[in-house]
Amino acid sequence: MVEEFQASKPIYMQIADKINQQIIRGELLPGNKLPSVREMAVQSGVNPNTIQRTYSELERMEIVETRRGQGTFVTENEGMLHQLKLRMQMDIIESFVKNMKELGLTEEDMVSGLKRYFIGKREI
Repeated sequence: MVEEFQASKPIYMQIADKINQQIIRGELLPGNKLPSVREMAVQSGVNPNTIQRTYSELERMEIVETRRGQGTFVTENEGMLHQLKLRMQMDIIESFVKNMKELGLTEEDMVSGLKRYFIGKREI
């Protein structure tokens, strides 16, 4: 299954984001082994060097750890995984708020809009 990538962000970071999302959703659990670099490259339709860079970036972020001769595994550090979840949540909120401000909405407009959304009154 070949991925579709956005031109606005490096491919290795888009793959890292996808792996992070799988971890947050519980599709990849602490201690789970990631596919080999070659296997992930074939699945993603990218060069193995791109996957190696992805795994290196995730390791730098302490989201995964590489065990020599065994492969790459999701960290078992629950604190680090909690921080990942909070960081991703804040990134999405920041993007949402920026977009709403560009529309000229105030904080109050955003909060009331979210309340309407969550209680099911989505009409304008």
